[in-house]
Amino acid sequence: MNSLLRKILQLNSYSATNRKLQVIAHRGASGYAPENTMISFRKALDLKADYIELDIQMTKDGEIVVIHDATVDRTTNGTGNVRDFTYEELRKLDAGQWFHKKFSGQQIPTFQEVITEFHGKVGFLIEIKNANLYPSISERLAAELKKNSLDHPNHNEIIVQSFDFEFLEEFNKLAPTIPLGLLVKYRVQGISNVQLKEWSKLVQYINPNKALVTRRLVKKIHDYHMQVMPYTARDMKAVKALKHAKVDGIITDFPDYI
Repeated sequence: MNSLLRKILQLNSYSATNRKLQVIAHRGASGYAPENTMISFRKALDLKADYIELDIQMTKDGEIVVIHDATVDRTTNGTGNVRDFTYEELRKLDAGQWFHKKFSGQQIPTFQEVITEFHGKVGFLIEIKNANLYPSISERLAAELKKNSLDHPNHNEIIVQSFDFEFLEEFNKLAPTIPLGLLVKYRVQGISNVQLKEWSKLVQYINPNKALVTRRLVKKIHDYHMQVMPYTARDMKAVKALKHAKVDGIITDFPDYI
């Protein structure tokens, strides 16, 4: 990304800090419905979320699908690696009963299905999992966004995030106008100014584990013209603490807590 385009993206992103706190529904309203399913995303919409956070993997036949794990074992009635199934095979799995029997029959959605139903109604925070397992996922995601005219998002309606900085660098070359977020795991040493300076050359969001968040850290991130959307608040105490730290958004299983 050239320096001017990056500057524009960062200024547009940073200006959002003057608006309301963004509510990001983690895998949809996953406290109330099975994660990463259409019913979970619809519930998030009902609860007035600003974004739905979703995770993507790829099938054997190259379909981008919405599921958190690299395997289907935890959230379906099947077993095996997502990449070893065709999408038609994945569609036969039940992705809801594990959560509660009333959700039996939920399927693993494609990314396209989510775009078709929810684009224009809610923002997308798209997390890339296990990029190393899917050598072509950068190209496939960029192509899918372009096909749906989402490669030039308005008001950060699309954000792509990952723990993998190298993946973000690669994706940025293919889709330089898509805002990016770097996920940061908990680390005893925290986050340094040196790291923030380096990261700010590429990303517009730093999305850390909530245990890392302090007012001081949030201010430092803002000083580098990036926003902060920590993960994952699952109770009112965590929500209150993150609000006190003046974060820009909160990733939560319970959108109505915010």
